[in-house]
Amino acid sequence: MFKTAKSRQKTLKFDLFGFRLSYQPLRRTALFAIALLFTTHFASACTESTAMMSTIAYPDTKRVDVALEHFGQAIADPYRWLENDVRNDKEVAAWVESQNKVTNAHLNTLLSRDIFKNRLKQLYNYERFSIPVKKGGRYFYLHNFGLQSQPVLYVRDSVDGAGRVLIDPNSWAEDGAIALAEWSASDNGKRVAYAVQDGGTDWRTIRVLDVNTGKVLNDEVKWARFTSIAWTKDGFGFFYTRYPEPKQGIESQASVANHAVYFHAIGTPQAQDRLVYTNPDQPNMLHTLSITEDGRYVAIVSTPISLGNTLTVVDLQSADWKPRKLIDNLDNSWLIAGNMGTKFFLMTTQDAPRSKVVMMDIAAADPAIRDVVPEQDSVLLNASLVGGRLLISYMADVKTEVRRYTLDGKADGMVKLPGIGTAGGFKGDQDDPETFFVFTSFNTPGAIYRYDVASNRLQVWTQPKVAIDLNRIAVEQHFYKSKDGTRVPMFIVRRKDVTATAPTLLYAYGGYGIPMLPDFSPALLGWVEQGGVYAVANIRGGSEYGKAWHEAGRRQNKQNVFDDFIAAGEYLKAEGITPQNGLAIQGASNGGLLIGAVVNQRPDLFAAALPGVGVMDMLRFDQFTSGKTWVDEFGSPAREADFRNLLNYSPYHNIQSGKAYPAILATTADTDDRVVPGHTFKYIAALQAADIGDKPHLARIETRAGHGAGKPTDKIIEETADMWAFAAHWTGLDVKPTN
Repeated sequence: MFKTAKSRQKTLKFDLFGFRLSYQPLRRTALFAIALLFTTHFASACTESTAMMSTIAYPDTKRVDVALEHFGQAIADPYRWLENDVRNDKEVAAWVESQNKVTNAHLNTLLSRDIFKNRLKQLYNYERFSIPVKKGGRYFYLHNFGLQSQPVLYVRDSVDGAGRVLIDPNSWAEDGAIALAEWSASDNGKRVAYAVQDGGTDWRTIRVLDVNTGKVLNDEVKWARFTSIAWTKDGFGFFYTRYPEPKQGIESQASVANHAVYFHAIGTPQAQDRLVYTNPDQPNMLHTLSITEDGRYVAIVSTPISLGNTLTVVDLQSADWKPRKLIDNLDNSWLIAGNMGTKFFLMTTQDAPRSKVVMMDIAAADPAIRDVVPEQDSVLLNASLVGGRLLISYMADVKTEVRRYTLDGKADGMVKLPGIGTAGGFKGDQDDPETFFVFTSFNTPGAIYRYDVASNRLQVWTQPKVAIDLNRIAVEQHFYKSKDGTRVPMFIVRRKDVTATAPTLLYAYGGYGIPMLPDFSPALLGWVEQGGVYAVANIRGGSEYGKAWHEAGRRQNKQNVFDDFIAAGEYLKAEGITPQNGLAIQGASNGGLLIGAVVNQRPDLFAAALPGVGVMDMLRFDQFTSGKTWVDEFGSPAREADFRNLLNYSPYHNIQSGKAYPAILATTADTDDRVVPGHTFKYIAALQAADIGDKPHLARIETRAGHGAGKPTDKIIEETADMWAFAAHWTGLDVKPTN
């Protein structure tokens, strides 16, 4: 499987000017008119062709004699040393530098790189708002004017008043890589607790701002991670979640365990923070928390991420704040929609794979559960108790519907959405009819709407304007059959005038019960505007059709995820949407794993692959940072049945020497502390050492960035331009400057 570590000389071969002349005119009126080719494109095409035919000399990558011993089987791991932290290991740092040098040299030959970059700057240069949060009569929201590195926190004193800057993280670092992460305003609107994220890390430091004066208080809470922040009703303190402080020097790669809920009183040192809840018997559980609107209860949802969750409440009127576990098993999900005193409205998958709303009166020692809104044909996404109504968002064939119900479960009409797409939000107070939501789709930038529950009317609060005619963009939904006959939905986004086959980017995720809903993306439009197709496959592993859809792509069923994705690629070609040599694929994180796995299984199907921050070593993922929390999704390498399954598809371990692979550009960040970059480093080293053809297999390694959250806008644009230029070249997309 592995070859000796020598510089491998690979020559890139392709047809005239990097384009396969057998292509039919696809997304444009013609790929080339012959005369136009030789008059306007000849010089630039020759330049790019000559550069692309040059030899790539990959850096030498040391091999070590290391093997993983599991269940009587020795698995070679010759690049184990690349797991070391780039900040502490000079040899790894030198390897990263040499890889980036080779990658940048290759990317510099792609003339479309600057075209994409310049156009993406225009497409990203539009105002973006978050849904406002109403506290103490004030409205708090994030706002990015366009190309700012980070969004800015604003406040308005009235719904239509002028915004005032509260926190501008763009002043925190010259490179824009320090971000405002989680934040929460107190109920009286006088203070904001906010988390600071430095260089993309998952670690957070929480600070507190006085809204009236703009002064940052002395309070500082460190080592928060995967945190939620919830203020007490009186505003004297807040609850948050954190891990124990890691050992100095290994913060970025330390395995994390024993997530815990704490209370911080304003004006006191962190050392005095009160431990409220932890679960040492299950150290890999994650806790999220909220406070009920009346301020009486802290609700704690605890989960291993992939399965269901337990539900615990803390009565703040009690002297000891003793946690009370209402749900003590992981068989189903239980999420709070709201409460009226001791009566809790809950969303649950118990006896309802597509979820339903129930009521539990916790005044009883052993509270009964009563259905309020039974399971529907569609999948329940979210429910809120606002303005005397239950507002419930459903997903019907991956499109949002919002239905109204009275508190006793009677249907009360619909919320008329602006179109077919995705809506989210609808938070607010039980006695306040005012709420807000965002509506978006692939061809609709996220607009914020103010909704009046009493009158069932909505009005635009903010409406973005983008530098593209969105009427030219068509969104279609297709359905195709997977290997086992399962019917899978897929969205197709393209220009309306593109009716022939065209180079295609296929995206999917396929894990953790996360659905891929229609969403606006300037990056997506940068590809589509050039005549390319963008496809999103709603493969199993998500929750597009409820709990069962997730379970069908989890653990021992993971191969269904790969089969669904491969079937999507086959469908695109069979239907004449995508040419035979024109399919590029993309996915990130769990989606990066997906891309790595399907390339190994069907290298012939794809022209280019873009795996991002992927989990590539499925036999050691649980050894780093939060990896142990992924065991319930993937299975454990320490259990033999799981080990055998993981070994079958692990991208790092299944590279097929002797087969021609697509061009691969893997992206990661040198300080990603969620999916550590060693996953990608080892995978790329193995690709470069294998006999898999002459197309490039490269790593683009970002600095001062993490898993994705908090990445500055300019870095997003540069990375996207590189990926699109790479995919465009290897799929034959004819990229031209836009007016």
